[in-house]
Amino acid sequence: MILLNLGDWWVALSGPHQAFWGISIVFSILFVIQFVFSLIGLDTDMDIDGDVDGGFELDADFALFSVRSIIAFFTFFGWAGVLILNSGGSVLKAFAFATGSGFLAMLLVSYMIYLFFKLSEEGNVDINNALFNTGKVYLTIPAKESGQGKIHLLIENSMQEVNAVTKNLTPLPTGADIRVIEVLEDNLLVVEPIENLEEE
Repeated sequence: MILLNLGDWWVALSGPHQAFWGISIVFSILFVIQFVFSLIGLDTDMDIDGDVDGGFELDADFALFSVRSIIAFFTFFGWAGVLILNSGGSVLKAFAFATGSGFLAMLLVSYMIYLFFKLSEEGNVDINNALFNTGKVYLTIPAKESGQGKIHLLIENSMQEVNAVTKNLTPLPTGADIRVIEVLEDNLLVVEPIENLEEE
């Protein structure tokens, strides 16, 4: 019965109504699917800029055309057209309003993606930029590289807590001033007390 009523409703629609309703329904479903994938971590995106590149790597360059933004465009395009036609507007007015709404949605989504990627990039510092920086011991560092401690230091204007070892003959206690003299694998730093380096 429900399917029959839906069929009658669809047949009764004009061609423009069917076009806008079809676009809004299809792309709303895609929008919801993409949103669900984002929540469970399966979301990917593809930026269209001459060549098509996979969106598995964060890229803070602003890209207007992407899977997300195109889906947003047609979702808002469809519903805006339906809204105008249902309120008695002409097909031309519906198309113009729908196009404007779609482009606005595309710009908004693209800008939000850009900001997200930009923040993500800013949150990832290059540990190699810690070399020769100064900081303070947070958790005591055992002597002669016999164990790891932790230090606080600025890397790329961001305060970081990093694991560290020392070649010093005595442990480096909490609060000791240190300087990074080497960067090892696994984001491990080699530090020495500043007074030792000054004596040398």
